[in-house]
Amino acid sequence: MHLRTPLVLAAALLALAGCEGVSLEPVPTDTRSTKDASASQTELDGLKVVTRAGSMSGYKRDLFPHWLSTGENCDVRDTVLKRDGKNVKTSGCNVVAGTWTSFYDGKVLNAPDKVDIDHMVPLANAWRSGASKWTTAKREKFANDLDDPQLIAVSAAANRSKGDQDPSTWKPTETSSWCEYAQDWITVKAKWKLTVTTKEKKALEDMLGSC
Repeated sequence: MHLRTPLVLAAALLALAGCEGVSLEPVPTDTRSTKDASASQTELDGLKVVTRAGSMSGYKRDLFPHWLSTGENCDVRDTVLKRDGKNVKTSGCNVVAGTWTSFYDGKVLNAPDKVDIDHMVPLANAWRSGASKWTTAKREKFANDLDDPQLIAVSAAANRSKGDQDPSTWKPTETSSWCEYAQDWITVKAKWKLTVTTKEKKALEDMLGSC
């Protein structure tokens, strides 16, 4: 089980870390581990279902500004690397070493430059699912969301294989991750009130069957 935890914005910790904005100290609590498959199914049933995804017209990654600064030349990427890694070493608050196990394909990554930070619900998918109507400020919050299971450290190969696909056309090669992958995808879409397609919902239900 991997932990993707919310961060505490405490002034005292920020002062000690010499950073501004987001503390790099994680709260050791999994934000979604207590949710069972039936709860995820209920959450999925509450999402708006559409026959097909919306248009990509007007989409640019720049409309989802990331990664936000967390002070002292650090950003949200450093935060996720520190949170998801083992034996992590930092220089200031920049992550310079550690080990990461890619949730999507099980690959063990032994350097931070080998790690991609993936958006669980890809930015382009979010655009097609309702984010095209958001303000840039809201899209920025979505792209840097540390409170929900939206950001995860994975291998570059897995991240590129996934691209902007939803679970109807792409699933992790690590089948033991399917249950949590579906739950996390549903959690993010429910939190941000994004739509799912008919095929996407069916794929998510199939994956919940592995829980």
